[in-house]
Amino acid sequence: MSSGSTAVSGARRAHARAAAGPAAWTGSYLRRTALADCLCAVAAGAIAYELRFDATSYRPAVYLAFTALLPIVWIGALALAGGYDPRFIGVGSDEFRRVINAAVTLTAAIAIISYAVKFDTARGYVVIALPCVAALDLVVRHRLRRRLHRLRSRGACMRKVVAVGHAAAVADLIGELRRGTYHGLSVVGACLAGGSMLGEIAGVPVIGGLTNVTAAVGYLGADTVAVLACPEMNGIRLRELAWDLEKTGTDMCVAAALLDVAGPRTTIRPVAGLPLLHVDHPELAGGKRVLKGVFDKVVALTVLILLAPLFAAIMLAVRFGDHGPVFFRQTRVGKDGHAFSVWKFRTMVVDAEQRKAELAALNESDGALFKMRRDPRVTKAGSWLRRYSLDELPQLFNVVLGDMSLVGPRPALPAEAAKYGDHMRRRLVVKPGITGLWQVNGRSDLPWDEAVRLDLRYVENWSLALDLQILWKTWSAVIRGHGAY
Repeated sequence: MSSGSTAVSGARRAHARAAAGPAAWTGSYLRRTALADCLCAVAAGAIAYELRFDATSYRPAVYLAFTALLPIVWIGALALAGGYDPRFIGVGSDEFRRVINAAVTLTAAIAIISYAVKFDTARGYVVIALPCVAALDLVVRHRLRRRLHRLRSRGACMRKVVAVGHAAAVADLIGELRRGTYHGLSVVGACLAGGSMLGEIAGVPVIGGLTNVTAAVGYLGADTVAVLACPEMNGIRLRELAWDLEKTGTDMCVAAALLDVAGPRTTIRPVAGLPLLHVDHPELAGGKRVLKGVFDKVVALTVLILLAPLFAAIMLAVRFGDHGPVFFRQTRVGKDGHAFSVWKFRTMVVDAEQRKAELAALNESDGALFKMRRDPRVTKAGSWLRRYSLDELPQLFNVVLGDMSLVGPRPALPAEAAKYGDHMRRRLVVKPGITGLWQVNGRSDLPWDEAVRLDLRYVENWSLALDLQILWKTWSAVIRGHGAY
C-alpha cells in the first residue's frame, strides 16, 4: 500500500471517530424536539377535548382515544413532512414551514378518511386540536431554536466545514459564517484552487489543494465540505469528490456562482443529464407588489392609531427637552430615484446639520454614511429614542403616503445616492423601508459594504414571507438596542 493511500485511510478513520461529536448533539437535539412535539400534542388534545366536550355533556370514548393517539399521529405527520431533517436544524423558516405543512396534511387526511369510512367526525374537535398543536409546536420550536442560537454564539453545536475554492471566495465564506454563527457552520480548514498554498486564510489553516479535500476532512474531523464556484472543480472532479465523501458520511454542499440569489427564485431542472440551475427574475411588479402596498398601508394606519398615546408622550419629551421642533424632516431618495421628505422625531440639536462639518474627521463609518457612537449633537431624549428606534415611528406617515414601505432598503440621502455605482443603484428599484435586513443584522454596527449587500439581497429575493420574517425579527432587534446610535 502506498504512503498516499495509507494517509487517506488514516484520515478516514480519524474522521469516523470525530464524526461522533456532531452526530451526538444532532441526535440529542432531535430527540428533545420530538419530546417537545409530543408534549404539545398532548396539551392540544386535552384542550380540544375539554373545550369540545364539557363535563355536563356526553364525552365519546373515541375522541378520548384519539386524544391519546394524537402525539403519535402528530410525530408521524411531522416525520413525513421532514420536520426532523437535520439539514434544517436552527436555520431558516423551512422548519416552521414543515410544521404547518404537517398540520394541513393531517387535517386533510382526517377529512378524507372520515369521508371514506363515513365517520361523522366532530369538526369542532379537529378545528381546535390541529391548529392548537401547530401553534404550540411553532412556539416551542422557536424557543428551542433560540436556545440553539445562544449555544452556537458560544461555539457549541457547530458543524465543522472544509471550504474548497479560490482564496477570495473562501475568505468571503469564512467572514459570512463568522458574522452569522446561528447558521451552525464553522470553517475549520481550506483547500484552495489555483495553486495557492497560503499557510492560512482569514485565520483558517490551508490544508492543501483540490486533491487533498478528503484527507483534510479526516485530519480536521470535519463533517461538511463546502465547494465554492471555481472552474477547476469540474463535473468529473466534483462527482469523484462526492463518492469519496459518501464513504465517510460527510455532507457536501455546492455554492452556485450567484451572489445572494436563493430560495424561491432558484429551481434545479435536469436537461440532457445536466442539473441546470434556473434563476427566475425578481418580482419587482405585479399583483404581489400591489398586495404588499395594501398590506403596508393597512398596517401603518393601524399602528398609528394604536400608538397615538406614545406619539403624544414622545412629542412632549422632545418639545420640552430643548424647546426645539418636534419633527425632523429630511430629503431622501426613494424608488426610481424619486426624492421625498422623510419624517422622524428630532433626536439632535437644532443646528446639527451646520455642526456636521466640524465632526467630519470623527466619522466612524467606512462608507458614504456619517456615523458616530457618541455624537455630541444627540439630545438626551434623542439618545433614548435612537436606542429603541422610536425616532423612526413618524415614517409610518411616509408609508401611508406611498413614499416608503414597512420593509425595504434603507432610504438614502441624495449625497449618498450620488455616489452609487451601477450595482448599488439596484437598491432604488423598490421603495425604501422603515426596517430591513440591515435593521435585523446589526444596524449601525454593520460595515458599509455589508449594509449595501443586505439591501441588494432583499431586492433580489423579496417576498411577502420575507417581509413578515423581517418584521418579526425587528422587534427583538429594537428591544436589544444593539447597533443603535
